Amino acid sequence: MSQYFQVGNLVLWNPSNTVAQLFARMTEAMVPVAECPSGVGPDIGRDEYPDTFAAFVGALTARYLSTNHPVLTAMLEGYLPAALVMVQGSGRDVPALGQPTARDNRDISLNRDAFDPDGDRQRLLGLAESHARAMPH
Repeated sequence: MSQYFQVGNLVLWNPSNTVAQLFARMTEAMVPVAECPSGVGPDIGRDEYPDTFAAFVGALTARYLSTNHPVLTAMLEGYLPAALVMVQGSGRDVPALGQPTARDNRDISLNRDAFDPDGDRQRLLGLAESHARAMPH
């Protein structure tokens, strides 16, 4: 069995039930991190979903690029590649991927001095490209 993530007739992703349920739960868990609604769930209209979800993924991407915290980065890397594939599949962009990034002082790792948003951006895009090949739709 599988579940569909789609906008109208456009299927963005058709993962197995377990993967879909995990993605939905991870999305819910990421809302406080993004500090904005995800657009995923029963309370959003289908026509609002793509733009709201793109803004949500954009906020998470900006957070990912602005931190040097290795655990936060790893956690976001577990979610963002699939989310980016879905945003791109809906014809939306994630502006944070093309904008200069300043360091965010919320989640600083004192044990890691590296701050490389350009390298992190390339890593994230590479992961999304890899995920795109593995995401049936």
